[in-house]
Amino acid sequence: MKKTIVCLLALTATLVLSTVASAERGFRGGGGPPPKHAEFGEPYLFGHIGLFEPWGDLSAYNAGTNFDFGLGSRVNENIAIEASLGRHDAKSATGNLSVMPLTFGARIILPQQVVEPYAGIGLGFYRVNLDDNAKFGVNDSDTAIGGYLSLGADAWLNPRIALNIEGRYQMVNPQLGEQNVEVSGVSLSLGLRVGF
Repeated sequence: MKKTIVCLLALTATLVLSTVASAERGFRGGGGPPPKHAEFGEPYLFGHIGLFEPWGDLSAYNAGTNFDFGLGSRVNENIAIEASLGRHDAKSATGNLSVMPLTFGARIILPQQVVEPYAGIGLGFYRVNLDDNAKFGVNDSDTAIGGYLSLGADAWLNPRIALNIEGRYQMVNPQLGEQNVEVSGVSLSLGLRVGF
């Protein structure tokens, strides 16, 4: 499954980058003011849904689902701050994992008229529930501080609405039972960003 996610990320990056030049031909060239979606103080709502592939101590688990929603604002045309609440899960023959992250982060954005690539980083609180008595001898939950790194792109349909694709590496190492269990992983999500 990891190879599948890596291939999907590579394919998506190729498609996004190949459309930038052709999409921007329909818009004005550089030198003008930033596009409406890149103006200072522009708040927005966003949401994602996708797949989560566990790594670390749970790399033998099957891929599960991932979703999040949140609120953000452009600090300037190159930086945005965000807060989000989400959930991702994974299963194996012996156990179930669910994680609810409440994160606060920032994105560094390459402002464009149509397709805006970005990289992000954030920290937050991760509520982790693991039920796996066979492998880890654990049926426990913990709240731990974790973080994420992300890469993505927004494809702006109009000045207020964008389609979004994002890959995110989540890092958290909670204490479950008597041991620390690394429940990190990678998510690949599609979403929507709506300014107001």
